[in-house]
Amino acid sequence: MSDVQQRIAARVVPHIPHGAVVNLGIGIPTLVADHLPEHAAHLQTENGLLGVGPTPGPGEVDPDLVHAGKQPVTARPGASYFASSASFGMIRGGHVEVAVLGALQIDARGRIANWAIPGKPVLGVGGAMDLLVGARTVVIATTHTAKDGSAKIVEECTFPLTARRPVDVVVTEAATFRVDDGGLELVDLAEGVTLEWVREHTAAPFRVAAELGAPV
Repeated sequence: MSDVQQRIAARVVPHIPHGAVVNLGIGIPTLVADHLPEHAAHLQTENGLLGVGPTPGPGEVDPDLVHAGKQPVTARPGASYFASSASFGMIRGGHVEVAVLGALQIDARGRIANWAIPGKPVLGVGGAMDLLVGARTVVIATTHTAKDGSAKIVEECTFPLTARRPVDVVVTEAATFRVDDGGLELVDLAEGVTLEWVREHTAAPFRVAAELGAPV
């Protein structure tokens, strides 16, 4: 994973309450496990493990121990293993406090598209729909722009929505937005990033929090 992706994962950590049950989605969200202090949270994966640890180092890989994206993980002491059906029961029952997901697009209301690009093969939506509906708080961890430089935060999603429920927080390498009934509010800029850069690379309207110098 790139330095940019690692920075995004590290920027997510302050949005995870101590002791929370947290589901980390595929891609950048999985890196959050490597930045969380030990015992800071209880990480859950929908294929049936509560107590996911950091990425295994050389010689530590157990081929039978993987997360939902089929990449190797470690298990913390005291971890629990259970059927995927029980795992989705936890998610749908509201027992996952925070879900960290990736996104292809985020719209002006905080809704996301993260499972399909029109014209490309679809591997399946996975647990993202369930997590968006069932998790109490949803945090997005994504690069601010796509590989071609286009904005990922847009007025309206052109890719299929994952769910109609808006997320709560959007974290990129450049900025952090909170989502409320009024849409997106910029609440943090990464070191070295200017408000002008964010405006130039964001295609959706957003408010700027007073603590960043915006008018009240």
